[in-house]
Amino acid sequence: MAAFIKAVNAKIRSNPVTDYICSTHFWGPASNFGIPIAAVMDTQKSPDLISGKMTFALVVYSATFMRYALAVTPKNYLLFLCHFVNEASQLTQGYRYMSYHHWGGKDAASAANSSVVGVLEAAKAQAQSAEAKVEAAVKK
Repeated sequence: MAAFIKAVNAKIRSNPVTDYICSTHFWGPASNFGIPIAAVMDTQKSPDLISGKMTFALVVYSATFMRYALAVTPKNYLLFLCHFVNEASQLTQGYRYMSYHHWGGKDAASAANSSVVGVLEAAKAQAQSAEAKVEAAVKK
């Protein structure tokens, strides 16, 4: 059995593509891509849900591991790409956090929300008066 496993391993390692796909240089970044995918998806959510501390930690983490991906031998460009995407999306999240919490975005959102509520109330009042007019016309 050991000879069979050794033969299969030798066959896999003889082909550069299968050798790469069966290595941690492939599966590490492939499994790590969940973080940047989640970060990109989070850019569509409300900025009041963003944690500033966690975003800062992920910016530092991705910057560190982008450097690490190029420092190891052989260079791991897939890991670099994974952390590059995460770095870009975390910096976007950081900008959204700062914009919402520190640069007046929260105030603008609440002002826009109150104006939308006012327009909605006016539309409801118009709909009620139109309904009353229709009922009066139907009764005639």
